[in-house]
Amino acid sequence: MAKKVLIKPMITEKSSALIDGQNKYTFKVDKKANKVEIKKAVEAAYNVVVEDVNTMIMPSKAKVRNTKKGVQRGRKSSYKKAIIKLAFGEEIDLYGEI
Repeated sequence: MAKKVLIKPMITEKSSALIDGQNKYTFKVDKKANKVEIKKAVEAAYNVVVEDVNTMIMPSKAKVRNTKKGVQRGRKSSYKKAIIKLAFGEEIDLYGEI
């Protein structure tokens, strides 16, 4: 059974600035995926040429919410983030359906 490497694109202010300035796209990926698998998955999914892949594991964070029942404490789980640099002239349309 093949694992799903790409989970979702991350759309934040910082990732939008990377898209506009440096042609880099940010994705949330499977924690066990390596750079070669991520590169192949992006090239297959979006029909683009990937030049470079940088990965990082974002640590988990403690979260606190105040509710009617009192203070709720929990954790936001860690995840792996990949920043993909595309070749010159290549582009991914993340907002196509909107």
